[in-house]
Amino acid sequence: MSEVACIGTSRALMITLLAAVLLSVAAPGAEAARAFLVFGDSLVDSGNNNYLATTARADNPPNGIDYPTHRATGRFSNGLNLPDIISEKLGAEATLPYLSPQLTGQKLLVGANFASAGIGILNDTGIQFLNIIRIFRQLQLFQQYQQRLGALIGPAAAKQRVNQALTLIVLGGNDWVNNYFLTPVSARSRQFTIPQYSQYLVSEYKKILRRLYDLGARRVLVTGTGPLGCVPAELAMRGSRNGECAPRLQEAARIFNPELAQMLKQLNSEIGSEVFISANAFKMNMDFISDPGRYGFKTSKIACCGLGPYNGLGTCNVAANLCRDRKVYVFWDPFHPTERANRIIVDQIFKGTTEYMNPMNLSTIMAMDSRT
Repeated sequence: MSEVACIGTSRALMITLLAAVLLSVAAPGAEAARAFLVFGDSLVDSGNNNYLATTARADNPPNGIDYPTHRATGRFSNGLNLPDIISEKLGAEATLPYLSPQLTGQKLLVGANFASAGIGILNDTGIQFLNIIRIFRQLQLFQQYQQRLGALIGPAAAKQRVNQALTLIVLGGNDWVNNYFLTPVSARSRQFTIPQYSQYLVSEYKKILRRLYDLGARRVLVTGTGPLGCVPAELAMRGSRNGECAPRLQEAARIFNPELAQMLKQLNSEIGSEVFISANAFKMNMDFISDPGRYGFKTSKIACCGLGPYNGLGTCNVAANLCRDRKVYVFWDPFHPTERANRIIVDQIFKGTTEYMNPMNLSTIMAMDSRT
């Protein structure tokens, strides 16, 4: 072999060895990053409904106009949604939708997003959207995810990874907006008063959370509903004249959220551990809805993208009105916050006092868990 060939071979060998060393250093760090699991509705759906025959989809422009790719991804947002921003703050890559064909191999270690727009606590919530992943099915897919993870890293390691994962679940809003208050006199409103329905929802939610615990979730952020009567859709549909929030929906949210928080305390007590963390989404949202200027918003009444009064009718699509500066709007479409509003909410999830996060905020959780 010539001297040139030997030098070339040696260089190639050195590069191969160096690459192997770098991979061996990088791989443990990548695998050590905490998995993130997401369940719930359109507030946290990152694109599962793109793969379903449903009307509850956001895979059309101008959705995603401010997303890094500037394309619609299935997120009901102009850009990033709540799970994306939480992942960003944790220094992790965003979890993929569970139905995404890209969720294979090492991507499973990052976690998975099982959320589906339109669903609720109850199975009859969102029936108008046809084929959506109801919460019981999301939990079935979670079991399937664990089997796939076990095939990748072994059952014991998969169990540990799920136990150590951070979990987010967002449910309840659709049970009011797209069920109880869907029509002036709905089947559920004939069956229950608002307080009775709230108690029923909370009791059913407890079963879901207990099942989530039984499946291995040990750190679960549970958000209540936002101020349901203040979203542009309700202002438009209920004929708000001066932008005042719809009183009956506000009453529902004010009854449901404290009952949910109390149930979480009870459930933690029964389990004997602070598994479930209550996020007061009502107060987080009401802060900038009642005083948008304090947070640099121009309006909390008019959606950036929509039609009709307050841009609160229809869906966000190419035929809708579109604002120029998304940063000064609280709401992106008739129901969902803008990326900037979501960032303010996530800041409270990470740093908020017990008024917002109970019994502790996410920064405290992460610091505490890192010591165990």
